[in-house]
Amino acid sequence: MGVATLKGVKAEENVIDGKISLKEKISYGMGDFGNGFMFDLGQLYLLKFFTDVAGIPAIAAAGIFLVSKLFAAICDPIVGSSIDYRKNIGKNGKFRPYLIYGSLILAILTVFTFISPNLSVTGKLIYAYASYMIWGIGYSFVNIPYGSLGASITQNTIERASLSSFRQAGSLGALFVTSVIVMPLIVHFANPSVGFPVVMGIMSIIGVLAFIVCFRGTKERIISQAAPSEKLSVGSVVKTFVSNKPLLVLVLMTVFTISAYNIKSAMLIYFAQYNLGNVELMAYMNFIIIGSSFIGVLFLPKLVKRFGKRKTAMIGLGISVVADTINFIAPSNVYIFTILASIAFIGISIPNGVTWAFVSDIIDYGEWTSGERKEGTTYSLFNFSRKLAQSLSGFLSGVGLAVVGYVPNVVQTVGTQIGIKALLCLYPAIALAIAMLIIGLMYKLTDKKHEQIVEELQLRHQPLE
Repeated sequence: MGVATLKGVKAEENVIDGKISLKEKISYGMGDFGNGFMFDLGQLYLLKFFTDVAGIPAIAAAGIFLVSKLFAAICDPIVGSSIDYRKNIGKNGKFRPYLIYGSLILAILTVFTFISPNLSVTGKLIYAYASYMIWGIGYSFVNIPYGSLGASITQNTIERASLSSFRQAGSLGALFVTSVIVMPLIVHFANPSVGFPVVMGIMSIIGVLAFIVCFRGTKERIISQAAPSEKLSVGSVVKTFVSNKPLLVLVLMTVFTISAYNIKSAMLIYFAQYNLGNVELMAYMNFIIIGSSFIGVLFLPKLVKRFGKRKTAMIGLGISVVADTINFIAPSNVYIFTILASIAFIGISIPNGVTWAFVSDIIDYGEWTSGERKEGTTYSLFNFSRKLAQSLSGFLSGVGLAVVGYVPNVVQTVGTQIGIKALLCLYPAIALAIAMLIIGLMYKLTDKKHEQIVEELQLRHQPLE
């Protein structure tokens, strides 16, 4: 495959062997910090808002998550491809401008999802569907460019793992803050219909500021200046997907890991309120649980350097499976639960961090096999699996609550409490065990293979003499 097929690809500085500064790593991590200040709000509190504030039945709320996330998943490849096929890339790069303009729009949309208009239940349902579906499109225009940006910063395996750990740290940092402070702030409002949108607005402003830091502190070094030669179509997107076997495996794994992670996040507030008897315990538990998960992020680069990305992901998944299984069997004691949940979160933080390095490697693999670099399309297809998992977890959370007999704002039966704990611990354990088998048996893009691919790509990018 000749150099001419890669026309327009520019590699600045030594992106293969060069080091990325600590400042740039922190700046990149701030992007997912800002991301979380809008995304995590929906994952943590929107189901609770729908059922307990807006008065939408749990099964109907489940439908909102299912349909809205599926709609957003379908939109993702369209958004990603539109970014790849964009011409006239300016001085700020291919992806970074979206972080500024997109985050401003997303912040406004986030507030609108937490408004409950004075309408009938049907009217509230229509509003909830519309606001969350539009939010999903806005999120795609921020998250896909941000995720694609990582692959354009460096191609060094260890530096990518380090960059991914900073991204995971940013994500956990946002989850840590929003989990700890949001409910204590909301309960200070006499009317939760006012408290929710006001607090979410404050969180969203923080998110925008974090994205500004990311924009200013990062640099795109691997830039495809030319749009792909193949005409944009449904067929071209599908071809990108099915021709990239590592991407197919990662998508399959992600359906299970993200659904497990999100069900944990959605169910904890119910477990704190009804199993432990105090909803405000959620803030204290999350302070310890999410705070502990930074241990996994801290050791991520060292684990990758010693074991490689695939084995590192499997180690983290195994830790989480064991901890969640024991936690389901153990008595519902706040101390026992918090210790085991912390261990589980340390475990899941490891594969969640490695995933971003996987995606960057897969983008290189796609360029190696096709001759064209499609960061946005590839990342959006991966993001499709995340949205599918988010849709599944939101749906299962709502349906699960209905199945176990959950009734808002009353004392739950023993059977319902067991059901809530099963959704919180048992489902994640099963899902993560499946994910561990998938990545262990099916993912063949080893670190050594990726290094060979990068070396060949570097040769291809050199001008002909």
